[in-house]
Parts: sequence; structure tokens; C-alpha cells
Amino acid sequence: MSTTVTVNGTKHGPLLILAHGAGADSNSDFMQQMAEMIAEHGVQVWRFDFPYMIKRQSDGKKRPPDRADKLLQAFLELVEQAARPCMVGGKSMGGRMASMLAQQSTQQDWIRGSVALGYPFHPPGKPEKQRTEHLQSLQKPQLIIQGERDAMGNREEVEQYDLDPQLELFWLADGNHDLKPRKVSGHTHQAHMQQCAEQAALFVQRLLAE
Repeated sequence: MSTTVTVNGTKHGPLLILAHGAGADSNSDFMQQMAEMIAEHGVQVWRFDFPYMIKRQSDGKKRPPDRADKLLQAFLELVEQAARPCMVGGKSMGGRMASMLAQQSTQQDWIRGSVALGYPFHPPGKPEKQRTEHLQSLQKPQLIIQGERDAMGNREEVEQYDLDPQLELFWLADGNHDLKPRKVSGHTHQAHMQQCAEQAALFVQRLLAE
């Protein structure tokens, strides 16, 4: 296994394997802070980098993400490495890969569900290109924590989608794709990060306790 795993939290806690977004690696400020915050709620968090990001780190050349099948395989290898019941999740693209992996019900025996932090329901400015097919009929529980004004799926848009009624959506007031609210909203990014971590941890603990 060439992927380096960074572990946050106690080894005895329920496990969440957390993937990064398309443009920033597992050591980005968001990923570090979120993993630490979730771990404070008693969850063990594994952070890792997809293969294309490892190459980018080694030679400094920016690369687009690998094909979905390669990303999913890298994710699955970590699940198999853990070899215990776990949850999968991620930021943006990482959250999408986690949700796709969890819904492939034929082989992921260890995965109990998934959590997405800012799900990319569609590319920015292209609301017609929805990435929701696997969310219309869930095989396993799914939580999406989303900013209300996310450019990749705001609240008004998402509430019109035909999604599985079992899908859990937690909205952060005035948050953008990075969960940041505007100052005029009266909310703070730190408070949204804390809310996100708390909801993710509760979801993980609930499903892994069952």
C-alpha cells in the first residue's frame, strides 16, 4: 500500500476514512481541522491522498483527478486495509467518491455508510449536469452536510432533486462550498466547521454502534 495514512483520534474509536477534494490534499487546512474536530468527538479519522495527488506532491506538477474507477479502487484498498466496520467520507469530490463506494453494495462488506462534506451535486455553473443518480436509491445510509449557497448545489436546487427520502441532509446557513458563510449572515466559518464535525461524528457513531 503506497498511500500514507494520517490518523487523528484514538485507535479505539469508530473509524471514518476521510478523502480530500479535487484540488487540495489530505493536509490542507480544511482536512486537518475537520479531522481533528471530528476526532474530538471520539471518532478515529484516517486521512489519505489519492494516487494523482501523491504524484503531484512528488514532482510539483498539477494534475486533474484520476478516473472514478481508479479513485474508488484506492479508497477500497484502505477499507480493506482497515479490515473492520467503518464509514467512508470526504470533502467535495472525496465525498462523492465515498458515497459512490458505499452504494456499491456487492462488495463493500466493511462499509456501513458514508458522509459528504460539501457534495458536488453538479459542476459550478452547470446545474443541468447532476451527479445524483446513485443518490436516488440508497443501499446504505448517507449524510450530506451542505452550505445553503453552495455553487455546486444550493438548497433551492437540491430540494428540487429526486433523491432517496432516506438521504440525510444537514444545511449550514449561508455556507458556500467550503462551508463559509458571509459576515453579514451573522454566522461564522468556525461555528459551521464545528457543527459539521459534530453532525459527522454523531452519524458515524450511530451507524457503527448498530
